[in-house]
Amino acid sequence: MRIASIAKSLLAGLAAGSAAAVTAVQDNVLTTGEGVTIVLAVLGAWGITYAVPNRKTPGA
Repeated sequence: MRIASIAKSLLAGLAAGSAAAVTAVQDNVLTTGEGVTIVLAVLGAWGITYAVPNRKTPGA
């Protein structure tokens, strides 16, 4: 099964954003700094994951 780079990066962004959001709302308050951290986590995951190529399968 081959996953496109855009789908791979979207899933990575979702995972990073949700992990940062869960950590940020532990005290039931979302501050501006925590919101910025969530956005940066999503953008970082999108950029890094999109830039890394998928591994080539042997013999393909």
